[in-house]
Amino acid sequence: MNKTARVALVALLCVGAAACSKKQEVKPQQAPEQAPVTQPAPETGKYTPADLDTDACLRQRVVYFDFDKDEIKPEFQQIMACHAKYLQDRPMAQIRLEGNTDERGTREYNLGLGERRGNAVSSALQANGGSASQLNVVSYGKEKPVCREHNEDCWSKNRRVEIIYTAK
Repeated sequence: MNKTARVALVALLCVGAAACSKKQEVKPQQAPEQAPVTQPAPETGKYTPADLDTDACLRQRVVYFDFDKDEIKPEFQQIMACHAKYLQDRPMAQIRLEGNTDERGTREYNLGLGERRGNAVSSALQANGGSASQLNVVSYGKEKPVCREHNEDCWSKNRRVEIIYTAK
């Protein structure tokens, strides 16, 4: 047998063996669902300024974002609902939404991205019943990092909007 025929025969046998092997179905792993963060409603059904420090949902005041994104992740929807209810219950309350980014990108781009993130949180609060007159969006871009290392774990902590109560 010549060399070309041998190579063709070996290739044919390999293809045949691969075709006869069992296919294993790979199932994508599902992330475990997080239980919604809920607290019993205050006795009167309305939030008070003291609840900002005692209610687990209201104490969560940072919303994190994916790289170069301004969409709110599903795990932060409950937090948006809690803060919006607080705004409804406390018409004199005021919030400053501070948009931040990681260090990558130009100063101008990051200021714009920080503002888009702040506006996304503002829109979510308004969609849940908060008033636009109670919200103020500020973008710091990459100017106020909480972590200064140069890796993804650190950058993910800097891609955030902080919810700051300026009047309770």
